[in-house]
Amino acid sequence: MAAPAQSAYVDGLGTSVSGSTLAQSRGGIETTTETMTLNGSVDHNTDNHVVTGSNLIDGGAFSGAVGLPTVIQNSGNNVLIQSGIIVNVQFKP
Repeated sequence: MAAPAQSAYVDGLGTSVSGSTLAQSRGGIETTTETMTLNGSVDHNTDNHVVTGSNLIDGGAFSGAVGLPTVIQNSGNNVLIQSGIIVNVQFKP
């Protein structure tokens, strides 16, 4: 049987608590359900004499990126772009 972890002080966070204290404080959600609905529309648009550009993601474009980088590119006209992200983070001992 493993020995219980000792409390420790972490600079910027404070003193750690025991596993039993954490167990009493947790949310207790066993099942998580997420729903995202995006309902955009593009109707009755007209373009005349338009010029579109090009899209380019060059080497190193994401260097130093942290987290969840998202890229959406469009070189057209009368375009609706919808994007969403749901992040569920679960911590377990």
